[in-house]
Amino acid sequence: MIYIAHRGNIYEKKPDQENTPEYISIALKSEINVEIDVWFMHGTFFLGHDNPQTPVNENFLYQDGLWIHAKNVEALNLLKNKCNCFFHDHDDYTLTSKNYIWVYPGKPLVSGCVAVLPETVNYSDEDLKKCYAICSDNVLGLYDKINNI
Repeated sequence: MIYIAHRGNIYEKKPDQENTPEYISIALKSEINVEIDVWFMHGTFFLGHDNPQTPVNENFLYQDGLWIHAKNVEALNLLKNKCNCFFHDHDDYTLTSKNYIWVYPGKPLVSGCVAVLPETVNYSDEDLKKCYAICSDNVLGLYDKINNI
């Protein structure tokens, strides 16, 4: 099972630190994958969920372990062949550029998918076990739960 820190969150949601290079790097150094939100505007990549906030060097985005949520089509177009990225708004399911099924929170899980924010949904332990990965604001807490089932 792969564990993905949602916007860099390992233990809990920290909105003031999410999607910052420093916060993302902490998770990656702990050998935890990270989902990040990326925009491309005016010739620059930015991190940020609801809007572009922190400029980031393009090379930062090529690190192993990143799952890039392209927040606009410009970012998707530039990253689709270079990174594991995806775009969705309110789609129930989307494919990443590496062909992983990214499941919107609360939607039925399928074998080999990425379950997003399962802590907000009452998925069964059996459902979670069939996932390839879990993306959560509390990956370490879920890691303990899943591995003790």
